[in-house]
Amino acid sequence: MATTDASLDERLEAARAAGRVIARMSPGAKDDALEAVAEAIVTRAPEILAMNAGDVEDARQSGAPAATVDRLLLDDARLGAMAAAVRAVAVLPDPVGVITGGWRVANGLEIVETRVPLGVIGVIFEGRPNVTTDAAALALKSGNAIVLRGSRVARRSNAVLGDVVASALVGAGVPVGAVTMLGPDRAEMLELIQAEGRVDLVIPRGGEELKAYLQNNARVPVIYAASGNCHVYVDADACQDDALAIVVNAKTQRPGVCNACETLLVHRDIAPDFLPRAATALLAAGVEMRVSPEARALLAGFGDDMVDATDADFATEFLDLILSVGIVGSVDEAVDHVNRFGSGHSEAIITRSLDAARAFQQGVDSAVVYVNASTRFTDGGEFGMGAEIGISTQKLHARGPIGLADLTTVKYLVTGTGQIR
Repeated sequence: MATTDASLDERLEAARAAGRVIARMSPGAKDDALEAVAEAIVTRAPEILAMNAGDVEDARQSGAPAATVDRLLLDDARLGAMAAAVRAVAVLPDPVGVITGGWRVANGLEIVETRVPLGVIGVIFEGRPNVTTDAAALALKSGNAIVLRGSRVARRSNAVLGDVVASALVGAGVPVGAVTMLGPDRAEMLELIQAEGRVDLVIPRGGEELKAYLQNNARVPVIYAASGNCHVYVDADACQDDALAIVVNAKTQRPGVCNACETLLVHRDIAPDFLPRAATALLAAGVEMRVSPEARALLAGFGDDMVDATDADFATEFLDLILSVGIVGSVDEAVDHVNRFGSGHSEAIITRSLDAARAFQQGVDSAVVYVNASTRFTDGGEFGMGAEIGISTQKLHARGPIGLADLTTVKYLVTGTGQIR
């Protein structure tokens, strides 16, 4: 890792130089380096957990929401999962050098399209230390150098994890500069996202505030892995038992992550039966329900346990045990609601109607659209892609889980026999 007393220009120069070397590393050498990272995570676990405990204590003392603390917290199980994720990336097919097309044109030129690394990638993330190891592993496997900038809330955790990864890579023969960990200084972040010619791509993993900041200030290409205002729509033809299990899982299994459900929509025909069942289960799980007037009328027996929902609630990614609830009269109304309030991340319909499923999947403008499954599956690992560097909610270059192939671009290799034009 580049020294912390070096200027950002010097660290970016080191990253660029390292990236040129990594781009030519063999798949075996990269995989051996990733194994060294995984082993280092386990070997240095006591040190990592000690630093993380300081961050967690500060977060709790400052009154941070429970979901924030959960995203921040590391333990033996989560460190084991981080090491496993690095190893999962190591066994994935190497995207660098893959030939994605080839042809000969009329004048005899032979054209081959092949995948090559992007170069230097910056990742800006908020309060999730595991991003350090996931992103570094994906960057190395795809032949890129990476610059990581975490938030202040996880400064100790990010610093030690950055050192763990960078030291392990250097020990495995990877050049210094392959992984650079920045501190939480905002001025340095601004310099990073304006480093034209020195940074090839920035990926922010955070909320709408971070996204807006980059939209207003970035001068380098950005893939936005931003908020997840995700919906579950229970259709008139839904199996209620399946719907109940999916809704509870999507909201409560881990509420502080971007693929958790934030809004429940229920078809008017099934709502009198389904909503009371859902409310009973959700309230028992500690969920605060913010309901539309029509939903409140169907839940009168629950007294003051309901809060009136506003448009702002339907537009909010809570990242907490809070759920907005609305009633719709058709699949088309559900689609309109999702497209109005959603963030383009992950949506689900629960139905036994093939026509309704098709209408929802075709109509919703989001990266991932489920039929009869929880939104919690939007994840590179769950998709069989290994770890992912974020979930893209935009449409150009990458959409959905950003995996190895998305961290490469193409190069055209053209061979002739003396042709001139």
